[in-house]
Amino acid sequence: MESPENLSGQEVGVEQDATPTLVDVDTALLLLGAGVTAITHPLLYVKLLIQVGHEPLPPTVGTTMFGRRVLYLPGFFSYAHHIVKVDGKRGLFRGLSPRIVSSAISTVVRSKVKQQVELLSKRDELQTSLRKVLKETSHEMIIQCLSRVATHPFHVMSVRCMAQFVGREVKYGGIFSCIVKIFKEEGVAGFYVGLIPHVAGEVLFLWFCNLLAHFINTYAVDESVSPSPLWMLEERVYERQQAMFTQASAIRSYTKFVMGIAVSALTYPFMLVADIMAVNNCGLAAGLPPHSPIFKSWLQCWNHLSHKDQLFRGSSFFFRRVPVTSWSSTEG
Repeated sequence: MESPENLSGQEVGVEQDATPTLVDVDTALLLLGAGVTAITHPLLYVKLLIQVGHEPLPPTVGTTMFGRRVLYLPGFFSYAHHIVKVDGKRGLFRGLSPRIVSSAISTVVRSKVKQQVELLSKRDELQTSLRKVLKETSHEMIIQCLSRVATHPFHVMSVRCMAQFVGREVKYGGIFSCIVKIFKEEGVAGFYVGLIPHVAGEVLFLWFCNLLAHFINTYAVDESVSPSPLWMLEERVYERQQAMFTQASAIRSYTKFVMGIAVSALTYPFMLVADIMAVNNCGLAAGLPPHSPIFKSWLQCWNHLSHKDQLFRGSSFFFRRVPVTSWSSTEG
């Protein structure tokens, strides 16, 4: 029989073995986030240049299936090829380092805040499903807002580094030089340009997505048949009921994903305005006349884009087309 000292030593050993496991999980998440950020960066780089209105390649004239004349703008691959031609393959990763730091900070903040929120939520058991969704969405909103506040300065740095492609500037380089440059010229406020529309878009996305998914799963997914004990049903009827419940569960699992795609299209203008404001009037050609007007607020930027019918500029990567009249007015 083992002594109490040996048992206590084994318990301590178990606790010590469990701690590195959590650290390993966090490290794996950080590495995974950095990898995904690096892989997707060329896509976001091209998207950012399109958002600020930079079109270095000429469009081609074509017609739709209904016979209307339109201009087809270069897609992602043509745009990326142009970047490689100008800056080489490494040019596709301009502004990547601030995004990797932003991803790491977001992972850490979300992990820490989520733990605190879960501890608080356990104290308040909810009765109805709707109240539970409202409470969980409120918690997610707090996590999202804190994460955005912590990472937005690095988002601004990354956007400005990428926007330098338009005017071929070298004003913003590494992370530390970006911090010094922005703080010297704009103060602390310069790190949070475009924060309000970004947060507004993410909060609206979160609430719309969660509530729509809840109402669809509650009222649209058929669950009128409840499972009965096997001894009260014939085998075929029982199997049919089980198949129906499996199908309903599968539908629910995809509802939020589908709603996310739909709602992201509706909230995209907020992201567009946030990125434009991050570049506007910062000394780069992409944010100065004649390339872009100087906006006093993000609402003025929104109104300008709405008047030009460009609130969804950059929302498409591959199939980009505009009416001939719209392109002519833009060029003018």
